[in-house]
Amino acid sequence: MNLILFDDPAIRPNLLPLTFTRPVADLRVGILTIAEKWQRRLNPDKAEAPVSFITAPYLQSAFRVRFSSDNLYINGAICPTDALAKAVGQLAIGESLVVDTVLIACRTTQEFTVISDVQTGDVPKSFHQPITIIRHLWDIFAENPAQIRADVALLTAGRTSAPITDPHTRCYAPEQIFLESGATTRAAILNAETGPIYLGKNANVSEGAIIVGPFALGDGAEVAFGGKIRGGTTIGPGSKVGGEVNNAVIWGNSNKGHDGYLGNAVIGEWCNLGANVNNSNLKNDYSTVKLHSYTTNQLEDTGRQFCGLVMGDFTKAGISTMFNTGTVVGVSCNVFGGGFQPKHIPSFSWGGGAEGFVPYRFEKAVRVIQETMARRGKVFDGETVLEWIMSNKQLSVPNATGKRIGN
Repeated sequence: MNLILFDDPAIRPNLLPLTFTRPVADLRVGILTIAEKWQRRLNPDKAEAPVSFITAPYLQSAFRVRFSSDNLYINGAICPTDALAKAVGQLAIGESLVVDTVLIACRTTQEFTVISDVQTGDVPKSFHQPITIIRHLWDIFAENPAQIRADVALLTAGRTSAPITDPHTRCYAPEQIFLESGATTRAAILNAETGPIYLGKNANVSEGAIIVGPFALGDGAEVAFGGKIRGGTTIGPGSKVGGEVNNAVIWGNSNKGHDGYLGNAVIGEWCNLGANVNNSNLKNDYSTVKLHSYTTNQLEDTGRQFCGLVMGDFTKAGISTMFNTGTVVGVSCNVFGGGFQPKHIPSFSWGGGAEGFVPYRFEKAVRVIQETMARRGKVFDGETVLEWIMSNKQLSVPNATGKRIGN
């Protein structure tokens, strides 16, 4: 079967700004992206082979769709379980799997190129077990502890952990700690009594770090010395994190290398949080947190008491930046300045604090991204995607007084 992950049109807008730059199935929850979870369960012998996507037209050149005579279309917002993957894998051509009104998957010879064209098929079948759907931004960190556990079980089944050779690293529940080849620790405390701890290939935990599971450290990622990492946290491949982190998902090649608190948060790829950047995740009156919605352009109640910061790709925050409870920051922003920032900062915003914001000049934003990626030997090829984001957003942004500036 040819695996194709499609964006659910009812869900994708709710996951902006993270889905400005990727399909829904490319969201990382737990250790793996949603697409990687499906690939490993349905095609374990070809787990490293890429899947393809049906997503927004402006993203399709970067995330191409490939067809065959036997196409299995899967809802990219759904995290698989073994039982769900088995039910999907048993679909015959012309059959589909649904939960209530949500299409999970369909198998067909047809070639759908538009999200809305994906159909339930001639023979819809129901699935009656619980499923995990990433419908909202906060679902990513809320579901992260369970997804870490599920991904650890998937990735380590039948395998033996590499040894911890450092005599000064203290382990609690060592049977729940798994190291891939090349992973190292130095005089750290690893407490897996409340959930597994997974260290990816060539990952490093530096001196004095304290880590509580469930926790995942991606390939080549690092916990800086003295880092305090609470449970439910994922640090993606190539990222470096220090300070205090609690129930946060930090994606690939992002940095929070210094002290400062990050909690109940999702940080995109190629982001940087300067020294002493902090976010609030709990209101003083303990009421539920409201978060900016790109579908309604207003604050919507999350129903959650704890909700911190969501940050899109390529965004940077200067030293001592303070983010309020339930803040959403778009793609390619440069945020700095004293005082708490607004609860929504649109993409391509420059500034902050008492001085307010101005639009981030596109050419400069691209140049900064190119230089950032070049430092790690990567080449930026997403200018077309950024141009679409720039041209399809509100360029006027709030300043400190609530007025709007820019064009």
